[in-house]
Amino acid sequence: MGRQLGFIVRELLDKKNYLDWSVGVKTYLMGEDLWDIVESMDEPPKPKDRHAFKYWRSKNASALHAIQISCNTDAFSKIRDMTSAKKAWDTLEEEFNSESESESEDDDEVKIPNDQYQQYERFHKALQDGDRNATKEFITQYPDAVRKKITTRTRMTALHVAATAGHTEIVETLVEKMSPEDLEMEDSSGNIALTAAIIYNADFKIAECMVKKNKKLPTMLDQEETMPVVLAFRYCHTEMGRYLYSVASVEDLILPDNLKHAAELIDQAIITKCHDVALHLLQLCPLLATTFDLSENTPVYTLAVYPRGRPLKFWQKWIYESIVIDGDRVIKEIYTKLSTNTKMNSDTELHGEVWSLQSVAMHFDILGFKKIYKMKSVHIQYSALLRQMCEETKKLNKTQISRSDTIAALFDAAEEGHFEFVESILKSNPDLAESYDESSRNVFMVAIQYRQAKIFSLIHGVGSKLSATNHVDNDRNNMLHMAGLFLPPPQLDRISGAALQMQSELQWFKEVESVVPPWTHGHTNNEALTPRQLFTREHKQLLSAGEKWMKETATSCTVVGALIVTIMFAATFTLPGGNDEKTGYPKFLDDKTFILFIISDAISLFSSTTSVLMFLGILTSTYAKDDFLKSLPKKLMIGLGTLFLSIAAMMISFCAAVSMMLGDNNSWVAFLIISLSSIPVTLFVLMQFPLLIEIYLSTYQPSIFDRKP
Repeated sequence: MGRQLGFIVRELLDKKNYLDWSVGVKTYLMGEDLWDIVESMDEPPKPKDRHAFKYWRSKNASALHAIQISCNTDAFSKIRDMTSAKKAWDTLEEEFNSESESESEDDDEVKIPNDQYQQYERFHKALQDGDRNATKEFITQYPDAVRKKITTRTRMTALHVAATAGHTEIVETLVEKMSPEDLEMEDSSGNIALTAAIIYNADFKIAECMVKKNKKLPTMLDQEETMPVVLAFRYCHTEMGRYLYSVASVEDLILPDNLKHAAELIDQAIITKCHDVALHLLQLCPLLATTFDLSENTPVYTLAVYPRGRPLKFWQKWIYESIVIDGDRVIKEIYTKLSTNTKMNSDTELHGEVWSLQSVAMHFDILGFKKIYKMKSVHIQYSALLRQMCEETKKLNKTQISRSDTIAALFDAAEEGHFEFVESILKSNPDLAESYDESSRNVFMVAIQYRQAKIFSLIHGVGSKLSATNHVDNDRNNMLHMAGLFLPPPQLDRISGAALQMQSELQWFKEVESVVPPWTHGHTNNEALTPRQLFTREHKQLLSAGEKWMKETATSCTVVGALIVTIMFAATFTLPGGNDEKTGYPKFLDDKTFILFIISDAISLFSSTTSVLMFLGILTSTYAKDDFLKSLPKKLMIGLGTLFLSIAAMMISFCAAVSMMLGDNNSWVAFLIISLSSIPVTLFVLMQFPLLIEIYLSTYQPSIFDRKP
């Protein structure tokens, strides 16, 4: 097509002339001072920046118009709805440059001749199937094959394909024939072969093979600005992550331009509980503790909010406390051995003597000892990492603190109940006790709101206790108002039954009430509610649910208790063996087993009667709020305890009667029946005894609030 009036190129863009067209349009845009709009990598100005945005919009429209009028109908349809000149240019390049002789995205890419596509298809199949001999034969015949992109859509090299498939021997063969620069070739997603290996199979030996050839690979950035060493931890490949970190150039990693990537590495190491890596890197560059990563979080914040794992059971806690680990030795090993990729000392070296109790427990993994040992070792590293970060936050002034997310980390840790983090931060930065969140609440008010008792107890050790207890938030709520709020956190869900949950809420209110100054008791918030009025309103449903739970429990247990009373009362007058016709006394009166029968029958009768009376007391209660604090739990505890005693005594009475009736001749039958009688008692213990213990602990154990400064 010849040039027409108003056109800026000799021919409009079509599928055959992209190269000539692009040169002509580029020359025109450069002459009109519009090319910078197309080639710029910066984000356009925001509309709020009026002058800069108006200037950019004018130049962008001129450049876009020049591109539009230089396209034929087909090309224009590709960019009709676009408002950005840069996006239009990139779209046309992607759509029409693929047919050009220089379609390669990489200047170093070697094209596959058309007459060799069939052979390369067989080569691709050999790579996927792990056929090492076929692979060797092909690259011997076609040496440049290791540098070609052999897949059309994903533009993978042979190394990408082999690494993704996880064929270590083939990867070693290919790497041997490649230069270090060849290992940096990217696929259509911008991933090098090492990144592909991490994403798809995480074979440690494959990564090791590549890195030995090119030491720069662990810290190369992909299209998403992520390093392979960071990606390994993100995908939870901790062994590979530690290896890549050990061979990476840490000096390059902590350069000013790479600090956000180093901070991201620490974050991912914390999340995967590889605190040794985080601690080692933080020791080399303490500034990273408060450096923002790619997600605009700092390692301090990540350490504050990352999951800590499930609580240990009582016997696991005992094992945990009994384990002895030389913490200084563990930390020293991190510094001296991680940088050389040397494995940590053996279990024998760390646990002590070969035949010590701890070493034997570790060797045979008694009661899950290895897992608990690892938990304690990780916690030692966590504590060391936390101390290092706290030392760094000490150096921040007030402005730097406000610009960082240290305050956000403190409040989120308080919400999640991470006591050790909150305690350490407040000890190193006492002024943070007077910091506030977006609702103008201090950290102790947040601890009350989310029912974190240990964190609230820290108020007794801060110098600003008076200021903290007198503070009100944006809604004019004081600390006692926070105790009156009802938000069902996980801590409340762990408590059995609505009645005990109500008891816990009342305990919180009473504890905070004893700490705050008197004026707060009658202080009203923006809703004109005092703390007690707010508590009543917020806990209305819980109070109703607690009453229902108590009545249902008492009703069920009353039925059981009444049945036992009836049975044991009747058993008193229907004695085993009957009475002597002459004397009227029981025939087994002189038998010791008969005495056991009478005593256990009496105990069962009296205890079941007591149980029924206690449950009747619960059913007739007024169910006022304060009744849930001690009165109702005490009655429930006595009722369950005496009910358990009556069931156990009833089974003993039954066994004694069976033993007397069967005598010594049928002892095996008696033994069998006695064994079966233990089943009801065992079931009751398994189902109800934990509740009995929980009631006792919640009512009579020492307060969960530690008032020690």
